[in-house]
Amino acid sequence: MGTGTLLGIALGAIIVLLLLVIRIKMSAFVALLLVAFGTALATGIPAADVVPTMTTGMGNTLSSVMIVVGLGAMLGRLIEVSGGADALAERFSKGLGPKRVVAAVTAAAFVLGIPVFFDVGFIILAPIVFGFARAAKVHPLTIGLPVAGALLTVHVALPPHPGPVAAAGIVGADNGMMLLWGLPICIATAVIGYFAAKLRLFRPDGVTLLKSPATRSSEITPEGGTVAIKSRLNAPTVLALILLPILQIMIGTVGNMTLEEGSRIRDIAGLVGAAPVALLTAVIVAYLVVGHNQGWSLERRGSVLDSALPDVAIIVFVTGAGGVFANVLVTSGIGAALSETLIEMNMPIILAGFLISAALRASQGSATVAILTSAGLMSQPILDAGYSSTQTTLVTLAICFGGLGLSHINDSGFWIVTKYLGLTVKDGLKTWTVLSTIFGVAGFLITWGVFTLVS
Repeated sequence: MGTGTLLGIALGAIIVLLLLVIRIKMSAFVALLLVAFGTALATGIPAADVVPTMTTGMGNTLSSVMIVVGLGAMLGRLIEVSGGADALAERFSKGLGPKRVVAAVTAAAFVLGIPVFFDVGFIILAPIVFGFARAAKVHPLTIGLPVAGALLTVHVALPPHPGPVAAAGIVGADNGMMLLWGLPICIATAVIGYFAAKLRLFRPDGVTLLKSPATRSSEITPEGGTVAIKSRLNAPTVLALILLPILQIMIGTVGNMTLEEGSRIRDIAGLVGAAPVALLTAVIVAYLVVGHNQGWSLERRGSVLDSALPDVAIIVFVTGAGGVFANVLVTSGIGAALSETLIEMNMPIILAGFLISAALRASQGSATVAILTSAGLMSQPILDAGYSSTQTTLVTLAICFGGLGLSHINDSGFWIVTKYLGLTVKDGLKTWTVLSTIFGVAGFLITWGVFTLVS
């Protein structure tokens, strides 16, 4: 099938998906599966392979998301129900003042995002975002959008995250140089994104805020009663519960980067620092600490944990369906068609790397896949250009920033951000998709500017 035909099918699929979700008000889960099925048939994927392709996409996505989302929701629920989110927010608000709260939380998210994956970091911070919003008397979007942008920026551009690490390996860039150049560029990008989030375009006026897993202030039990807050969990305890999984993940990250490969201690550090293990540990500790603080019975503690799951079920299902659509787009060859078209245009290597990555990001959803694929496609042109180590690093960062923007309906992160913030699909596209693209373009332009100066 020709490139033009594949690109036309991809564009048509996205238009149909948007019409189904926004105009017809169809369930996003059903719409994503329906469009993925139609796209698979239209692009010529053999009939016998259509369902396996869809189930593979669902399985690959949920295998990395489901445990993290479930445990993260439980941890956030325990903190929220005990009044911990509000206590922490009020403590910071009094110390910093309402005008500095958004900047402080965004800066904290940036630091948090260096060792922690985007989805894990956002899920951990979601109840805190709502707590700070209540304390500062601002709309959750005011804090949630720049926080998500800062987390995603470091996720796509800085080691030890898999995208930039693997991309550096493919093109021959040094991870130390990636950190040396990437960190200040990411800081500048986050600052620009923070101020961009204040623009009228991203103000909550006219935005429909739906029910979110992080918005309720009291716990509804299966019997319909509420869990009363005996006494608020104090701010230092809340901070410790949040930092516990982060510190564990950092142990795994540092161990992976510094310890000898294949050594037993490295394997143990990797196990301790795995996101599911870190969050499971945090949930168990919170179960004991919060339950004791509130004087809950064992039955009550279990019901609080279980109550977090129904609220995030929609996030899990829709995220999985997004993985189905993304896998169909990859298997059909649509992503490869996009990249080949851009390569044939003979533009500057750094610009081509960014645009190819951005096109792949838009077409199949995964930032990591977009970065890795683009690095593979650009590795030979980068080698042939005879770049210095600094230039190679900056081109690699440009590729990484291509995977930052255009987060939309085929991206699992889009559904996590919009569902946790309680946004409709339309408002998610107007806010998060646009802001993530501003972050990505800003990061690329800064990188290109530095590349021009050092060349």
